[in-house]
Amino acid sequence: QVQLVESGGGLVQAGGSLRLSCAASGRTFSSYVMGWFRQAVGKDREFVAAITRNGGLTFYSDSVKGRFTISRDNPKNTVYLQMNVLKPEDTAVYYCAAGERISTLYLERTYDYWGQGTQVTVSS
Repeated sequence: QVQLVESGGGLVQAGGSLRLSCAASGRTFSSYVMGWFRQAVGKDREFVAAITRNGGLTFYSDSVKGRFTISRDNPKNTVYLQMNVLKPEDTAVYYCAAGERISTLYLERTYDYWGQGTQVTVSS
């Protein structure tokens, strides 16, 4: 099993940047595909970004492509989400997730473990 703890959320003005971190403990971090999802108030949780086990491939939702970058540091058991040019519509709770299987990375059911989430608020 793996435990995930997100950090780095906060309040930022539109156009600003934040970097989220997700620290993992437990089984070998490099054996997991990692993803970021977000949930805004009153909306379903949605896919944001994902990265394969060795970091060789990354995937993004259309809404964040070109603005967000997912990366991972396997020796540090950490995955990151660099968020630039933030917009008010990026306001949400952001969740880190880990999956044991190689599957469709934008689907929630791919992931076995979830963090508690970190709030990101973008003011206009």
